[in-house]
Amino acid sequence: MKPRRSILRLVIVRGAIVLAACVTAAPALLAQSEKAAPAPPALDGAASDGAATKPDTQRSWTLHAREVHTSTGTVLENAAVVVVDGKITAITPGLVAPRDAVAVHAVTAGFVDAGARIHDGFASVEQADEIQPQRSVAITLDPFDVRWKRLASSGVTTAFIAPPERDVIGGFGVALKTQGAPSVAARTLAGQSFVTGVIGNSPSSGNSPAFGTPSSIYNRRPTTRMGVEWEWRRAFFDAYAATRFPEREFAGAEILREVLAGEHTLYVTAWTTADIRTAIFLKEEFQREGFGEVSLVLEAAAEAWKEPKLLERSGASVILPPFPRQGRGTDQSLMPLETPKLLADLGVLFALSAHDGRDPNERLAFQAGLAMRGGLTREQALVAVTLAPARILGVEGRVGSIEVGKDADLVLWNGAPFAATSGIVGVLVDGVPVASLPATAAQAAEAKEAKEAKEAKEAKEAPKTTSAAK
Repeated sequence: MKPRRSILRLVIVRGAIVLAACVTAAPALLAQSEKAAPAPPALDGAASDGAATKPDTQRSWTLHAREVHTSTGTVLENAAVVVVDGKITAITPGLVAPRDAVAVHAVTAGFVDAGARIHDGFASVEQADEIQPQRSVAITLDPFDVRWKRLASSGVTTAFIAPPERDVIGGFGVALKTQGAPSVAARTLAGQSFVTGVIGNSPSSGNSPAFGTPSSIYNRRPTTRMGVEWEWRRAFFDAYAATRFPEREFAGAEILREVLAGEHTLYVTAWTTADIRTAIFLKEEFQREGFGEVSLVLEAAAEAWKEPKLLERSGASVILPPFPRQGRGTDQSLMPLETPKLLADLGVLFALSAHDGRDPNERLAFQAGLAMRGGLTREQALVAVTLAPARILGVEGRVGSIEVGKDADLVLWNGAPFAATSGIVGVLVDGVPVASLPATAAQAAEAKEAKEAKEAKEAKEAPKTTSAAK
């Protein structure tokens, strides 16, 4: 028994020594871990204090391209684009590529997708009531979502996000850069203010009439397309009537009165010709009844081509959805490849959108290529994904074209933009590369010289190797 007691006593003593060492070292280890661990991001996406120590990323470049497509109707040949601190400071055509310049085939402005679908699903829409004009999708967006990087890598540098298509009136959308500060507020662009909504099947899907006692918030109107139209009309009528009858006031009524006063643009998702008609007729009805003059943008208006005269009369801008792979889109809408060309011939301000296309054949550059197959010129297709959506969103003062003073949101190409044999080889957002840029002229020359020297050396040594083998 004594040996066992001795062993037990030894184990206890050693355990006590180890425990004492851990207790003594714990404060130092804790301090070290606190010093090394980065602070978690704030819930609203704002940068933490730890992010301030991150070194600044390079935002100044000289780019040289055989073609610089400005989106203003001009294509500059053999031009240099100088970027300083995230802004375009000079554009000079007719130059040989400087040795320190990033040399590519073509440069275009960064794409603007005015109908992007990067949101958090049902968490990005308040469904307690179908009329929610006072809400904003901005507070639900995650600046760390990996989809932002994917969107930026495809050339989209600015995107407009609306609430999901579940409410009749879903609230305010937001235009923001796809890369940059880890904060939605810091990446937001000041432009036109949009109150968004939907006319179609989506808001009524999931609702059902209440027979007896309601058992869910979804036992409510609308349950049909006609019910969706009724909700639109009722909301604006009550908002207008509340100025004389205070009992008609409701949450968000003031926002709708501001829409009628022209302070906000109405951004309506309407896929089919029936829904497009409804949106335009409501706009004209509000004007006829003396409610006010509504500024209208039709989003996902796949069948806008079916109502050319009505569309022209309305003065509405149009954001087209992605071309459907199987011929039919949401709500069985039909959008042929000629749709952008038809709108261009009408003089309608329109833009192309890829929504949240994940496949390379669904992204915005590919949509522009399809529009070219439908009859648009390359420059018209480029404007439809750059300057036109920027004008619709009211942010053309900063993005949408290559001009001195604008943000350095640029797309670099290894061939003609949107050609089937071309690809995007670099993207800048505010002058910051989304990924590694191509080599500079000096680096390319050095690589070429090294390759030629290696080949010459191998060719010189080849006969010796052959002789030795014999």
